[in-house]
Amino acid sequence: MKIYIDGAFYPESEAKISVFDHGLLYGDGVFEGIRFYNGRIFRLDGHLDRLWDSARAIWLTIPISREEMTAALLETVRQNELRDGYIRLVVTRGVGNLGLNPENCAPASSSSPPASPFIPRNNTCAASISSPAAPAAWHLPRSARRSSPSIT
Repeated sequence: MKIYIDGAFYPESEAKISVFDHGLLYGDGVFEGIRFYNGRIFRLDGHLDRLWDSARAIWLTIPISREEMTAALLETVRQNELRDGYIRLVVTRGVGNLGLNPENCAPASSSSPPASPFIPRNNTCAASISSPAAPAAWHLPRSARRSSPSIT
């Protein structure tokens, strides 16, 4: 299994997030659970709308554009060579000092995903993926057949 973190892919055993990440320490972040069927991400626009709305609600700047996020999700599916499965997309505030003030998080660095220099925090984007336990038991929703972004 390959995990996408801040613009790079890591084997599952090497994928790491700092213990000082505010997502881990305080739950300071947002996530979406996204299914994909037959190589197509199901209702991706709706998922990304909710992710961006949730981030806005907690004043969290997502460090990449929607287009970059879509490309990263599609590449995560490709890298794992799966046709059906589940993506757990997580965006956290990033590494910071102990304390609830999000302004204490470290500034973005060159190792972060491509971001505007005006982003004041070192946010973390991660996408993990899993294959279905019983793919034959799933029915492919009609809306996932043609209109969803495809990995091919």
